[in-house]
Amino acid sequence: MKKVFLGLGTNIGNRKDNLKMALDNLEEAGLKVKKVSSVYETEPIGVREQDWFHNMVAEVQTELSAEDLLLAVKEIEKKMGREATYHWGPRVIDIDLLLYDDLQLNKEVEPGMQLRLPHPELKNRAFVIQPLLEIEPNATLPGGQHVSDFLQYTKDQRIKRVGVLNG
Repeated sequence: MKKVFLGLGTNIGNRKDNLKMALDNLEEAGLKVKKVSSVYETEPIGVREQDWFHNMVAEVQTELSAEDLLLAVKEIEKKMGREATYHWGPRVIDIDLLLYDDLQLNKEVEPGMQLRLPHPELKNRAFVIQPLLEIEPNATLPGGQHVSDFLQYTKDQRIKRVGVLNG
């Protein structure tokens, strides 16, 4: 079984319900959800004229390859009603592969679908770093660099813990 960390985010509709539904869909797809972080409300990055996001990180175990896992989470996003909009636009759900064991990868899985591991923006986003460190305080990137080293670069980002998912 591979140990994987996924970032989940939503800013359309009932955000907590969207996160719960995404976790349920991950389980239905055969992933074993081991840990989930608290939910954090975060200011949008890039396009600020939209509702704030609810974000969290989940640790899952899977036997799927990284490529098959990416296809599975994209299918879950589609099933939940995610529509292509514009870069950094609003979304019902976004599920990103953050870390997949110690795998480092940059490849096209399908035309227009790139898989990069670790996630290239992980180091720049408080809404990923804080919940990841909550459930894996000693998280490291492949090669051993501690994720906590990147907190200093995200101090200006507005993020607030808003609670946990129940049930």
